Amino acid sequence: MAKTISEQLARFISDVTIEKLPADVIDMAKLCFLDWVGSVIAGGTTPPARMFVQVAKGLGGTPQATVIPDGSKTSCHLAALVNAASSHVLEMDDLHKPSVLHPAAPVIPAALAVAERDGISGGELLPAIMVGYEVAIRAGEALGPSHYQFWHTTATCGVFGAAAAAGKLLRLRPQQMVWALGSAGTQSGGLWEFLVEGAMSKQLHPAKAAADGLLAALLAQQGLTGASQIFEGEKGLGRAASRSPDLSRLTKDLGDGSPRILETSFKTHAACYHIHSTIDAALDLRTRFNLKPADIRRITVRLYSVALDLLEKVEPASPYAAKFSIPYCIATALLKGRVGLDDFTEEGIQDRTIRQLMSLVELQPDQELDQVYPETWPASVTIETTSGGQHKTRVDYPKGNPKNPIAREGLIEKFHLLTSRTLPEASRVQLMERCLTLDTLDNVQKLWTDLDLSPKS
Repeated sequence: MAKTISEQLARFISDVTIEKLPADVIDMAKLCFLDWVGSVIAGGTTPPARMFVQVAKGLGGTPQATVIPDGSKTSCHLAALVNAASSHVLEMDDLHKPSVLHPAAPVIPAALAVAERDGISGGELLPAIMVGYEVAIRAGEALGPSHYQFWHTTATCGVFGAAAAAGKLLRLRPQQMVWALGSAGTQSGGLWEFLVEGAMSKQLHPAKAAADGLLAALLAQQGLTGASQIFEGEKGLGRAASRSPDLSRLTKDLGDGSPRILETSFKTHAACYHIHSTIDAALDLRTRFNLKPADIRRITVRLYSVALDLLEKVEPASPYAAKFSIPYCIATALLKGRVGLDDFTEEGIQDRTIRQLMSLVELQPDQELDQVYPETWPASVTIETTSGGQHKTRVDYPKGNPKNPIAREGLIEKFHLLTSRTLPEASRVQLMERCLTLDTLDNVQKLWTDLDLSPKS
């Protein structure tokens, strides 16, 4: 009898060990961890993260794992919830393009919470992160673009990665892992409607995915059964949440092909990743032709339909909503030569020059670009000048994509940028070194030793 998809995934999850992982996979897992830690520390200072912290404190909980935004301790379940939310709020966390999913945000906090609770080594944590990425990403690939039209894949598929990572660290038997995936899938959810008004639900999505995936694994450990065919069943996720699922992508070459974690993209701009190619194109034209705002008469942005369907109607009504506004991001890039953490403010939204540049932006769909999405997230930008000139460029692989990678030194620099307002330099260096030598750390609890994570006034 053929094994179910969940049974095949469970066997794969069980079989992976750090000894079996190639050096490049171990190195990538450590870089993903470093990038996530930077994002959660920086995001922990924001109002949404503080709201999650306050709710967690109100709920209480056995002190098992660290709430990174303030250094307090709570249950592993609530720690995963808060840390996941905090890591996603600034839009600086990693992304996997073909699955359209931010894997770190739901996977790492679930795994880290269990590892810290149980005093697990970094060498055991890294394979759990790798399998979490693999399962979450494959689920996103299997559900495809039609799923993403309504559903936030980081939420709906991230929960499977969180369950896989947490379950591996809990040493679930294959049958228990099947149950965990089943219980994770029945909690799968996360709709895009919040984006129209820039609501804060986007942080809730990975928070719930991390916490629900962890909960599914903990319950499976106790014997709570779950659906064995949560993906392919007649009332499973494939049929319920996608018009054209390709469930073979969940298991094809599983354990034999190149691990999906190696396809991770890292962000260089503090904005939705659908806009990164547009930003890079604008920055390229600005630099090459020394463009000033007064030189620009019209800006035409051609994008693949999924990006426009998701973002075209977004108004920069708040600093957070501005992260999803294509005109705001391209105007900021052309005016300031960057789209960074400090460029999403009330002052920026009201800036007259930015508003003027935004009024010059015209968004257009491009069927040619549709043909290469989601393997590629391209953008074509044409700038017409007041002197009658026309400058055009296309970007297929924004900076941070595996085909246009950020060097290790660049990711370290990003980490320092993200954490500079919270940690003094000596602490930043210490934490960075611990993340990058995670495979040698005998107890993950030591990550935070002698570090003051409490909020600074």
